[in-house]
Amino acid sequence: MRRVPLLHGMDAFPPTDEALQSPNGLLAAGGDLSTERLLTAYRHGIFPWYEAPQPVLWWTPDPRAVLFPEDLHISRSLRKTLRANALHLSVDRQFTEVMRACADLRQDGGGTWIDEDMLAAYGRLHTMGYAHSVEVSDDKGALVGGLYGVALGRVFFGESMFSRRTDASKVALVALVDIVQRGGIQMIDCQVENGHLNSLGAQTINRLDFEQRLAQNIDVAIDCDIWHLPATCGDLL
Repeated sequence: MRRVPLLHGMDAFPPTDEALQSPNGLLAAGGDLSTERLLTAYRHGIFPWYEAPQPVLWWTPDPRAVLFPEDLHISRSLRKTLRANALHLSVDRQFTEVMRACADLRQDGGGTWIDEDMLAAYGRLHTMGYAHSVEVSDDKGALVGGLYGVALGRVFFGESMFSRRTDASKVALVALVDIVQRGGIQMIDCQVENGHLNSLGAQTINRLDFEQRLAQNIDVAIDCDIWHLPATCGDLL
């Protein structure tokens, strides 16, 4: 198998068309999770994904899973959950807790790439206003679902989501779409295809198409006041 470049310091990423086909999209290893490198990575459609004791691994899969906000599909059962109005919504109030919940969920499956270094790196992005979380809580205030990711221009890069209650992560995604549509965000990056996201309207596009859309939208300023939601999920309908 062809080796990928090992990054040192602020070495530039290789061209994305040099990413491996197997494993799909592996572009480089090494470097760090500094704010500068992470923002540079996202601007080029590259994201970190690794498990200790691996070095940081950088990916740009082809095809790429995306959700265009207008394509969101709300099933009959999900609509019923929203109408029940039993779940409460918030934005950016429990960012670290959402990340830790996503990490716990992945550990239940045998591993996680959300380690303390990731928590610190994305915590910095959150403090700077780049990273955001959507939280879903029950009537007792317990966090039962959510997601987090990075917003740059008119693109939201989804990183991870979790659910401790039926439909809670789906409610978080519906809430995210409500936010991004108000802000004119054109594309939600879902990274890698899976059935859960496909059921909500996600699709795959080739890397070139993804990068062209990225270039068209990444430098477009949006209203930073969009990061708020109605108090309960019934108001999303």
